[in-house]
Amino acid sequence: MVIECLVLGAGQEVGKSCVVVTINGKRIMFDCGMHMGYLDHRRYPDFSLISKSHDFTRSLSCIIITHFHLDHIGALPYFTQVCGYNGPIYMTYPTKALAPLMLEDYRKVMVDRRGEEEQFSSEHIVECMKKVTAVDLKQTIQVDEDLQIRAYYAGHVLGAAMFYAKVGDAAIVYTGDYNMTPDRHLGAAQIDRLQLDLVITESTYATTYRDSKYVREREFLKAVHKCVASGGKVLIPTFALGRAQELCMLLDDYWERMNLKVPIYFSAGLTIQANMYYKVLINWTSQKVKDTYATRNAFDFKNVLSFDRSLINAPGACVLFATPGMISGGFSLEVFKQWAPCEKNLVTLPGYCVAGTVGHKLMSAKIPTQIRLDEDVQINVRCQIHQLSFSPHTDAKGIMDLVKFLSPKHVILVHGEKPKMVTLKEKIQSELGIQCYLPANSESLCIPTTHHIKAGASDAFVRSCLSPNFKFLKTNSAELDDSHKRTMPLLQVYDDRVSEGILTLQKNQSPKVVNQNEFMEALGVEKHEVKLAHCFRVYIPDSESGDASDCLPSTSRKGSLLHLISEKLCRELPDFDVQDCQEHIQIQSVVVSFCSNEKCPHRTGVSLQSVDKKEVHFCCSWSVADDALAWRIVASIKNLELDT
Repeated sequence: MVIECLVLGAGQEVGKSCVVVTINGKRIMFDCGMHMGYLDHRRYPDFSLISKSHDFTRSLSCIIITHFHLDHIGALPYFTQVCGYNGPIYMTYPTKALAPLMLEDYRKVMVDRRGEEEQFSSEHIVECMKKVTAVDLKQTIQVDEDLQIRAYYAGHVLGAAMFYAKVGDAAIVYTGDYNMTPDRHLGAAQIDRLQLDLVITESTYATTYRDSKYVREREFLKAVHKCVASGGKVLIPTFALGRAQELCMLLDDYWERMNLKVPIYFSAGLTIQANMYYKVLINWTSQKVKDTYATRNAFDFKNVLSFDRSLINAPGACVLFATPGMISGGFSLEVFKQWAPCEKNLVTLPGYCVAGTVGHKLMSAKIPTQIRLDEDVQINVRCQIHQLSFSPHTDAKGIMDLVKFLSPKHVILVHGEKPKMVTLKEKIQSELGIQCYLPANSESLCIPTTHHIKAGASDAFVRSCLSPNFKFLKTNSAELDDSHKRTMPLLQVYDDRVSEGILTLQKNQSPKVVNQNEFMEALGVEKHEVKLAHCFRVYIPDSESGDASDCLPSTSRKGSLLHLISEKLCRELPDFDVQDCQEHIQIQSVVVSFCSNEKCPHRTGVSLQSVDKKEVHFCCSWSVADDALAWRIVASIKNLELDT
């Protein structure tokens, strides 16, 4: 059986996350995002690859949304209300609460302010959210008779979750975006150790190893303080949910400690609404925030005010949080146009900016520079640029830690830049020994799975498993140092209980493991086994009086001779259990005994009588599987040297 993964978005890029996974006939769409850097057909995933007939409801078992960021949920209202998907949708409670705010804010920015063609309406958003079923962390949801899903805490933003999905014996984890280290308002990602065929993980920072968060916070605060102290304005373009709250907590605390009177502004009512939800959903935040909740709500910011558009060109220093992040449009772009030409001002960019956005262009630019928005608009940029290191994504170490912890059979990397993903892929394969892939958009992969069968066992098979299977291993004392000679026994005994069984599948009966004899009896056939044999001679000293025609030694001497052979074989075959059974020697299936049959069909060679020696013949028989061992034993006995 295989797991099929169709990547519709975030394949070797960051943006419009969307992966359709087929597990044992069940089809799940993980995330349904939009690309913030495009306004053409590349904005949304190519949904036609799911179904040529566009009957998406029948083609998908469910949709799972990991969190409320637009690159993970931005295309959902379009897919449900315009494309017609009417099946189940799952997300966490905070995501269901906050997603409509994000979607409506985006719609207003694109349609009402920029005059773009409307992709979905406010009514579409409302109707879309009616189809959503909210889930709690570690709550197992039975989507249908075969498919079950479960959410795990991912950090990143409020309500973000990794999702586990299982159908039959096949199981996967889709991480979405996650953070393996806690920050000021959210905890680190947490997940159980699971038996997994596949992990699909984000790889935004596939090659980045971050410094201490205290160092990063200090650099950020130093840059902001320096700017406002000189009378400059600080623009922090950020999405209204997530980093905005993190940075507000940091600045609010710093303003209190430094007794600064410079105003800090939020640009939109959206953030005020978001802060209200953060207060309500306090249980989804970090332990530190929950611990202080009894005395003070961490999201009641003393120094943060609502912003009015008339203040854009007001004199004096200030700090402004403006949406959207990456300066991809909206109010943050409007403010940037006004503040960018002034050398005293500062723009702090988020840790990652999607290609095509103004933020991405600024990250690689040398100041002063010019940024062209379109044929008619060009911005002279002379302000200072500071790149934030407060990304809510995990770094390379975090990705490796998660993959190592989960230890899946396969890993697929999404949500990253190809050159960095290639480096991470090689690291996962070389250090963890796990097969790793990085498919591009519109590419499909087939991942093999392990199929498990629950089977009973017959009483005879169980008894065979309980039988001892002793193995004796002798330690060469000459190879040990003094300390090991005192602690390590010279004879080590192992008992590996191993038994061969046959899995039987009979009509109207449960699978059952039986031993070979039971299986042969059930089939009504006789057991046939191929055996090999060889009869050979060994010369021994003739020290006994008696009939010279008697070519065999006495019974007592036979036992002594077998004992000598047994000791020699123990020395030469230390890894095998040599059993001296008085009348014969047995090593696995190989049986060695005296042969008195002069017409033995397995005897080879011509007898050469000697005055001072007698001929003794041995018969050796064995199974085909022990052929190499048998010939080693024959050679050892033939080379036997006996003194009188």
